[in-house]
Amino acid sequence: MIRKSLTILIAALVFSAGIGFGRSTEKRVPTVDEIMALKSAGGARISPDGKWVAYTVTETDLKQDAYITHIWLADPATGRTIQLTRGEKSCTGPDWSPDGRWLAFVSSRLGDKNQLFAISPEGGEAVLLTKSETAVGNFAWSPDGRTIAFSAAEPAAKEAKARKDAYADFEIVRREYTHTHLFTFDVAAALQDPQPGRQRTRGHEYTVGAFAWSPDGRKIAFSGPINPDLIQGGTSDVYILDTAADAIRKIVSTPGPDSVLQWSPDGKSVLLSSAMGNPDYFTANTRLALVSAEGGAPHSLTDAFDESPGFVAWTADGIYFQASQRTAIHLFKLDPGTLQISRVTNPDAFMGGSFSFARDGRMMAFSSASPTTLSEICVSGRDFAPRVLTDMTAQARPFLLGTREVITWKSRDGTMIDGVLIKPADFDPAKKYALLCIIHGGPTGVDRPALLSPDARYYPADIWAACGALILKVNYRGSAGYGEKFRRLNFRNLGVGDAWDVLSGVDHLVGKGWVDPARIGCMGWSQGGYISAFLTTNSEAFKAVSVGAGISDWATYYYNTDITPFTINYLGADPATDSAIYLKTSPMTSIKKARTPTLIQHGELDRRVPIANGYELRQGLEDRGVPVEMVVYKGFGHGISKPKSMAAVMRHNLAWFGHYIFGDPKPDLTLQ
Repeated sequence: MIRKSLTILIAALVFSAGIGFGRSTEKRVPTVDEIMALKSAGGARISPDGKWVAYTVTETDLKQDAYITHIWLADPATGRTIQLTRGEKSCTGPDWSPDGRWLAFVSSRLGDKNQLFAISPEGGEAVLLTKSETAVGNFAWSPDGRTIAFSAAEPAAKEAKARKDAYADFEIVRREYTHTHLFTFDVAAALQDPQPGRQRTRGHEYTVGAFAWSPDGRKIAFSGPINPDLIQGGTSDVYILDTAADAIRKIVSTPGPDSVLQWSPDGKSVLLSSAMGNPDYFTANTRLALVSAEGGAPHSLTDAFDESPGFVAWTADGIYFQASQRTAIHLFKLDPGTLQISRVTNPDAFMGGSFSFARDGRMMAFSSASPTTLSEICVSGRDFAPRVLTDMTAQARPFLLGTREVITWKSRDGTMIDGVLIKPADFDPAKKYALLCIIHGGPTGVDRPALLSPDARYYPADIWAACGALILKVNYRGSAGYGEKFRRLNFRNLGVGDAWDVLSGVDHLVGKGWVDPARIGCMGWSQGGYISAFLTTNSEAFKAVSVGAGISDWATYYYNTDITPFTINYLGADPATDSAIYLKTSPMTSIKKARTPTLIQHGELDRRVPIANGYELRQGLEDRGVPVEMVVYKGFGHGISKPKSMAAVMRHNLAWFGHYIFGDPKPDLTLQ
C-alpha cells in the first residue's frame, strides 16, 4: 500500500502555486490558496423582457481579507458576459425595475452601511437612491416601478443614546431590541437626490421580515415575529399595510412561522410559506399556502409534496417552486386550481438554484452545478433545454480533482442512507485507502455531488483525495431532501441515530475492501461538529476527529444558545424537565470512553453554539489524557467568514489529519 505524505504533497503544492491558473497543461492538485481564490457565481435574475441575465460573482480579496461580490450581466442571445459593478465594496441582491431600465442593488460602497443604488444595464455610474439612517435590508419595486419599499432597523432612540453617554453601553437581556420597519420612496425623486424614505410601520408589535406589493401597488403585505430575537421565529404573523392611509391590519395569527411570498395575480389572496400552525416547525415541512387578503386561516397548497418548497414565481402558467429531492434540487410547477404538481427540470440528478422568470414566464434563468462543473449561470425556455452562459469551471480545469458519486447503504436500524463519495482521480478498487468522513450541518443540510462544494474552504477534500484518501459525506437522518419522516428520525435520537448512519457508511466502504480500517477520520462544522464530538466520545472507529463549532453538552447548549426553540423541537423538553434525554444525546456523557485524538475549532463570539461547548469538550478530553488541541478563531461567530481565517481552518485540518491519518510529524498548530 502506498501512503502519500501530506507534508511532501503540500510542499509540492506550494511550489506549484507559482505556475498560476492555466499555464500548465498538466493537471495538478489545488493548493489551499487556489481553493480560496476560486470565484463563484449565483443569484441569477432575468430581466422582464428576457434580454439580459444579471448575476453575482464573489471573489476573494486578500488585501481586505474579505469576500467581495459584484454584479455581472449575460446576454442570452450572444453569450457575452460583462462586469457591471466594480470597487472594493460588495454589490448584492440585484433586482430589475419592472420596465427593465434599472437594476437596483444594495451596497456600502459610499459609507459604512448598506444603501440602495440603481444602475443601467447599459453601464455607467450607479446612482445612490437612499440615505437611510440605518442600513437598508430587503427591498422591492412597486408593480409600476415608481416606488421602492425597503426595510431598515429603527434608529436608536434618544433615551438609549443618552443612557450610553451617561453609563457606557449595556443591554438588558431579552428586554431591549431594535425592530425593523418598512419605508418607501419615490424613484424619480431618488434618481435626482437620494431619499431617506417615508416610514410606513412603527412600534414594537412586530419586526418586519419579508414583504410584497399588491398587484395594484396600493398595499404591501408583510410578515414578521414580535421582535428580532431568534427564539421568537414561531411568532411570525402576516399583516397588510394600506399605503394610502398607513393603516395596518393583521390577517394571519397562527402558531409557527408564516412568511409573505407574493400576492395572487388577482390581488385577492397572499401566498405564504407556512408552518400551518405546527409549533414543531424545525423538523416539519413548510407549505406553500394561500390566505385571503381579508384575513383568515391559511389554506395549504402543497400537502401532497413531501418536502419544503422554496417559492420562485407565480406566472400565468402556475406557481413555480424549487425543492431538494435527495441530493438533487429541482424546479416544480404547481397548478393553484387543481393542486397538481409537476417537475420541470431534468435529469434526476439535476442540481439547480436561484431560478427567476421573465415577465411572460417563457424564459427562465438559474444556476446549476454538477459533479464535473462549478455552479454556472444558465437560461432555458419552458421546454427546459438549458444553455450555459458562464464558464466558472474554467478555473478548475488545471486541477487534479476527485470524482463524485452518490452511494446508498443501510444504517443499523434499517434506514437507507445516501452519501456523496469522492474518490481519487486514479482510484483503484484493488487498493485500500484512508477514509475521511465530512459531516454537514443543519441537521437539515444536505451534501450534494457538486464539484468543489462550499465546505471545501473548511475541509479540502480534493487535497486529501490526492493524498490517497476516500471522502465520504453522509446525508444522515434529519437531512433535507428525503421527506418529513426522514427528517424526524433523529427526534429525541440526536447523535445516536446520526452516529449509526456515519458508522454504517464506514462499514459499507470497509466491506467493499476499499478502506484501511486503521486510517479513518471524521470532521464537521456546527451539527456536523456535534456529530463528530459524539463519535469521538462514543466510538473507537476513528484515528482522528475534528470538531468544528460543535455541541458537546446539550444542557450547556440549551441555556446559552440564541435559538433555544431548536433544542425543544428536537429533544422535546428542557434539561430540568427531562435530564435523561440530554444525557443520552450529549458527547460529554461518554467522555470517560473517549480515546480519539481530537482537534476543536470554534469562533470566539459564537452565539449559536456558544464556545463553552468547545472548552468543555477540550477539558474533558485533557482530563482523560486524550490528545486534544483547541483553536479559537478571534472575532468570529458561528461561521468563519474571512479568507485568511478560513485558510487557517483548512491548514489546521490538513496538519491534524496529516499526522494522524497520513503519518506526517505531529504538527505545531501555532505555526500553521
